[in-house]
Amino acid sequence: MNSNGTIFSSATFMYDIPKMRQDVYNVCLDQPMTIISDGIWSGHNHIGSIPSKSAFTMLELQIVIIFAVTQGFHFFLKRIGIPYFVSQVMAGFLLGPSIPTGPLEKYKQMLFPFGSPDILSTVSAMGYSFFLFVNSVKMDLSLITKTGKKAWVLALSSYFIPIFVGYVFRKIFFQAFYGLLSEDVYNLPVVFISSSGCSFAVVTVLLNDLGILNSELGRLALSATFVSDLSGGIMAGIGTAIISESKGVGYRIENVAVFLAYLIFVPLIGRPAMMWVVKRTPEGRSVKKVYICIIIMVVCALGYFARFFRQPFFAAAVIFGLAVPEGPPLGSELVNQLELFSTFLSSIFVTCCIMKVDLTQCDSLTLFLVTTGFIVMVHLVKLILCMGICRYCKMPSRDGFCLALIMSCKGLVDICSYTIVYDAMAQSKRIVAVMIVSVLILGTTSRFGVKALYDPSRKYAGYQERNIMSLKENCELRVVACIHKPCHTNHIKNVLQLCAPRPENTLVAEIVHLMELVGRSTPIFIAHKLQHSVDSSSSYNYSGELIVTFDLFERDHVGSATANTYTAISPVTLMHEDVCNLALDKNAALIILPFHVKWGGDGSIESRDDDIRALNSKVLERAPCSIGILVNRGPSGINVSACYNVALIFFGGPDDIEALYLAKRFAKNVENRLFVYRLLARDRDASDWEQMIDDEELRKVCGTYVQHENVTYEERTIDDASETMFFVKELANNFDFIIVGRRNELRTSQTSGLENWTEHSELGVIGDLLASPDTETRASILVVQQQQSASTSPHP
Repeated sequence: MNSNGTIFSSATFMYDIPKMRQDVYNVCLDQPMTIISDGIWSGHNHIGSIPSKSAFTMLELQIVIIFAVTQGFHFFLKRIGIPYFVSQVMAGFLLGPSIPTGPLEKYKQMLFPFGSPDILSTVSAMGYSFFLFVNSVKMDLSLITKTGKKAWVLALSSYFIPIFVGYVFRKIFFQAFYGLLSEDVYNLPVVFISSSGCSFAVVTVLLNDLGILNSELGRLALSATFVSDLSGGIMAGIGTAIISESKGVGYRIENVAVFLAYLIFVPLIGRPAMMWVVKRTPEGRSVKKVYICIIIMVVCALGYFARFFRQPFFAAAVIFGLAVPEGPPLGSELVNQLELFSTFLSSIFVTCCIMKVDLTQCDSLTLFLVTTGFIVMVHLVKLILCMGICRYCKMPSRDGFCLALIMSCKGLVDICSYTIVYDAMAQSKRIVAVMIVSVLILGTTSRFGVKALYDPSRKYAGYQERNIMSLKENCELRVVACIHKPCHTNHIKNVLQLCAPRPENTLVAEIVHLMELVGRSTPIFIAHKLQHSVDSSSSYNYSGELIVTFDLFERDHVGSATANTYTAISPVTLMHEDVCNLALDKNAALIILPFHVKWGGDGSIESRDDDIRALNSKVLERAPCSIGILVNRGPSGINVSACYNVALIFFGGPDDIEALYLAKRFAKNVENRLFVYRLLARDRDASDWEQMIDDEELRKVCGTYVQHENVTYEERTIDDASETMFFVKELANNFDFIIVGRRNELRTSQTSGLENWTEHSELGVIGDLLASPDTETRASILVVQQQQSASTSPHP
């Protein structure tokens, strides 16, 4: 092997040690070595720019090639829903010995010469260590105490029972397996032990990608997976501590004792230290950089110490990561600082691991069938257990099957674990190759299976009437109101004030503060009035001002209004699940959502938030009740100390009728003045069934409510869209509050043509016209959509 095939001067093969799976080379290197280099950006004739002469240049080139090949695979595979880790694995197969590349083989040898993979693996392994640390930081250790019996039973049974079955099966047929596999029979326990476990990080990514992280099934899967992963990690640590080539029983017992002490005392000492850092960080401020640097140094020091009792560096990163309080301020800051670095290098590490695997050496059909049989057996046992336990707990069989698929999912962490087991000489290369292939199959089929079978939105189907129209006279009104930013608080409070809470017209408001999930893996839902959180807990002060504001609102309307406050922390793409779940659980008739545009004091647009707009659109599609989108054109909404002049623009249809019933509730407060404007088309058909329904609903207003001094009813005939636009703009400046129906996809002569100019489809034609910068108004606008029925609800 000459200088063209290695980063050293030469490397000559001497002999191998089969039992230790080691090759011995005689290596010559240049002294002094080129330790300072600008890499591939060095001058053309500079020695530092030659990959075979500079390890740094070679490292840069390898990282670039691996990244490019991985992205090339992902460009095609993502279009059919294949997860990203499969692209990383395929890149490893292509750049390694598994896929022969013919005439390009010499370029692979030049790209990965003798000695260079060690440097690449060392650098990327550090990134993978911090990847595990970041994922442990995101974990909520309090889930151990919060997890219910169902999750505990699922986790422990699906981990230990398949292992027990595997050992029994191997014991009974040991002689037969020995005759088929020879020495490889002793490696079978590693197969069914590793297959029984499931990684919390892998399952979190799966649930997040499928959009079910904070669904009922997702929360159960997270709890069960957390317990299973923790159990598997402890068992793996004990097993690693016991394994020793030439040491006695006493040494092994000592290793186990030190590992258990390490497992207990690192969180026991580290957690209070972390809480001390949190307490010294002012609310709303970032953690000081010096604390972040100290934490990283402690991770490295604990990893170095772990080697004295035969634990890998990764174990220290995971254990210490669990000691860090998840979420802001410390957990989120660590995630922000380390996530990009760790995610990028862990991707390289996966490819490096796969490059050690050679599928061409797995030429024994018997070995392949036996190993695959044990893997299938483990997952069949897990499937039966999950479905049986879920059936006993009266869960649908489909949900039990989906839960089994989730807990059978494999991914990035499993691939790296299998390769680490191979490096520790606890597994043969041929069996590892079969296990890697099983990861690809399980990781892909689990995703497709759950995506096809589980639809969390089906429970929101409107088989039960949950709207204002269906409520009886003087019946309690239940409202779910969403708040994203502090500026939304007063606007929502003003709308609740408009609902005229009285002892005979009571109001129950569920106020939910929606926050983005940062620095943690598990969603959190805190019921502040109950002083506890669902699935998580934290000492961090969430939603303090909001709680005070609505406690005062409830005190001002004692006996007439109840205000319950919540904080929901979840991924932005999944916040609609929290809103719809709360509305379903509380039997709400109306959800109030803030509009995504904020106006300044001069009437100009100050900011837009596309995440809020996406949330509103998803809630409109899935909500189990009626919805109102609140648009505030003024800087601080309406004045709560004044009387309200409220206008209702009525064209007809279910949404307008729902808006009418809400407006009638507003009018129950005699201090409010309600003006109902019905816009009639000149060519309307009075015999039409929908027109007759509209007439009947408005007849009640004309007959009963107009007798009150605070209600005015007026009909106007409109010829075309231009008259409608002129009337709406004229009306906009005369009222404090305007209510309209969304009237999605309803076309009439009064609005024909305006649909083509609609910028915000979630507001409907009239709502969009009122929210347009071309319309001068300081009023607040509420756009109402009636509950969608089960037959028409557009659930995906």
